Amino acid sequence: MDNRRLLLLLIFSFSLVMLWDAWQKHNQPKAVASTTVSTAETPTPQPTSSLHAPLPVAPVTAAVPGAERAETVVVKTDLLSAEISKQGGDIVRLEFNHYKDSVNKNKDFALFEAKHQYVAQSGLIGENLPNHKTVFSAVAGTRELGSDAQTLELRLEAPTVNGVTVAKVYTFTRGSYLINVAYEIDNKGEKEIAAHAYYQLQRDIKPPDGESSMVSTFTGLAVYTDKEKFQKVDFADIEKGKPNFATKADNGWLAMIQHYFVSAWIPEPGLPREFYMRALENTASPAVAAGVIVPAPAAAPGTKAAISVPIYAGPQIQTTLEQLAKPKAEGGIGAQGLPLVVDYGWLTIIAAPIFWCLEAIYKVVGNWGWAIVLLTVCIKLLFFPLSAASYKSMAKMKTVTPRLMALKERYGDDRQKLNQEMMALYKREKINPLGGCLPIAVQIPVFIALYWALLGAVEIRDAPWILWITDLSAQDPYFVLPVIMVVTMLIQTKLNPTPPDPIQAKVMMMMPFIFGAMFFFFPAGLVLYWVVNNILSIAQQWQITRMIESGGKAANDSKA
Repeated sequence: MDNRRLLLLLIFSFSLVMLWDAWQKHNQPKAVASTTVSTAETPTPQPTSSLHAPLPVAPVTAAVPGAERAETVVVKTDLLSAEISKQGGDIVRLEFNHYKDSVNKNKDFALFEAKHQYVAQSGLIGENLPNHKTVFSAVAGTRELGSDAQTLELRLEAPTVNGVTVAKVYTFTRGSYLINVAYEIDNKGEKEIAAHAYYQLQRDIKPPDGESSMVSTFTGLAVYTDKEKFQKVDFADIEKGKPNFATKADNGWLAMIQHYFVSAWIPEPGLPREFYMRALENTASPAVAAGVIVPAPAAAPGTKAAISVPIYAGPQIQTTLEQLAKPKAEGGIGAQGLPLVVDYGWLTIIAAPIFWCLEAIYKVVGNWGWAIVLLTVCIKLLFFPLSAASYKSMAKMKTVTPRLMALKERYGDDRQKLNQEMMALYKREKINPLGGCLPIAVQIPVFIALYWALLGAVEIRDAPWILWITDLSAQDPYFVLPVIMVVTMLIQTKLNPTPPDPIQAKVMMMMPFIFGAMFFFFPAGLVLYWVVNNILSIAQQWQITRMIESGGKAANDSKA
């Protein structure tokens, strides 16, 4: 019985942790929006001698909070709206047309925005070459992707210095969150231009709105290389000056990850690159900058050269990320490992296959809510043999409960003797005292994995089910599903044998209410899974209990 008590304690502790997390997520203070994008003293990054000799640092000034913002250009496609500053040609705001803000559903979600000092910057490293502080001029042209156009180009030109003209060119593509950022160097001067290009992301270190500090998806940076594979980097490690990541390679990418969305600079495979990360100073709130440096082709006098690196800034759609990870010959860009940015927690090995199955079902039924229901049925069928054996054990326990109570009355003062007699009774009746706990114990890893799969899947975001459930990634607005879940758990508790230990009995009676309070704040999709699972478990347990009890009654009648 000590083992049974330990298992109950573990389940109870897990419930309390999840309840605290849900409460904290629901009651955390709202973030205060910033009115400006502070670029702070972000020095122009420098390549090490492994790429080329260091070049001079371009002068950088700190942005003053409240100062007038530089003039911007707005570009619109079928998927996004990008606001690009003429100072540096930075992407200072990026909104997605098909994703709504998590707080205000009347607004489109913005990935790059002033509130989190989140911008995508780039520039050239070299004497008198433009960087992210240079003021560009925008070449006249179309700013909105036409219905019959597949691409849209925004061309920004830097002032000509010593006969060298540099243009920064953005190329947007229909149906894609991939934006190509190129530098075109026209050298009409007298010296050869041997430059490097840097592409970086700047962001404060605050988690996205609505995230909990205890149980949340990863918010931070990541670097992928063939040698070191996928490396996450916490903001705290960057602040301490001790980030651990691969700095040099001829492959790989750098990304800023947050819940549901990612921005990643993805240089062409085979191109030498150097990754860097640093904490910023004099910002409105603690912030970091991270990026990648690549060499640009040399431009001799009278010649031209160009360097381009695409940025994927968009939702973490698995199929999209998998396509980008493919080589160019197969329609991708060689961004190997990019699907790893989807955070499935520490049970990825279970969560990833679960989501694959969920997506496969969705392709058939066309509704994520019904896909969750059918996935639950599949999981229940998978565990049916184990569950059946466990429910049989629980049903047998229920039939011997009167004898257990009699033993407790007889040997209540002798704990050792009571345990011996109880074990002897279990042995005679061929009952495993832990058998009834196995369904819960086995389902906990699957439950956690499904929790992470639903939590990290942007496909579930804003996905409706039926009637009042319009977003499976948000909590039930009327708490109908959590109430149904509590009721089903109470029914399950009644079907289970009453533990002889009063403390255990009280714990088991408390569990439905603890889980219910916890699930009040959980995504509706997760609660839907648990409700369907409970209903199927009740049906299975009731049928097995009825069979065991009728069999036991028949056996007793034959003996009589």
